[in-house]
Amino acid sequence: MIDHLSTYTVDFERAQTFYDRALGALGYQRTAGMVATWDAEFLNRRMAAYGPDGKRVLWLIEVKEKPTPRHVAFVAPSRKHVSAFFEAALAAGGIDNGGPGVREQYHPTYFGAFVLDPDGNNVEAVFYGKE
Repeated sequence: MIDHLSTYTVDFERAQTFYDRALGALGYQRTAGMVATWDAEFLNRRMAAYGPDGKRVLWLIEVKEKPTPRHVAFVAPSRKHVSAFFEAALAAGGIDNGGPGVREQYHPTYFGAFVLDPDGNNVEAVFYGKE
């Protein structure tokens, strides 16, 4: 099982706002913020962590060069939360990459939504089940 993972951004403030709002709609919150003063090549590199219940599951880390896009999916407690994630992410500057809906090619009850974050990462919320 994964303990935590990282994603990277060249526009920390914009990305942090995006994740605050998009993940907030799923009940996740920013659980840590720090400056990586130990990095001699990038003094004052900013970092923030997100997760449920005070956990640090996703780290947002500032970088100098645009990163290679990645995909990460977050568990949503309901279909309603998937839709709220999608709307919050778009309102925070995300780009529609697949609106809320069932995607039977993954699983008969797979309900997901996809948004590109400010750095082009494909961020998803998913709920397995019927409502």
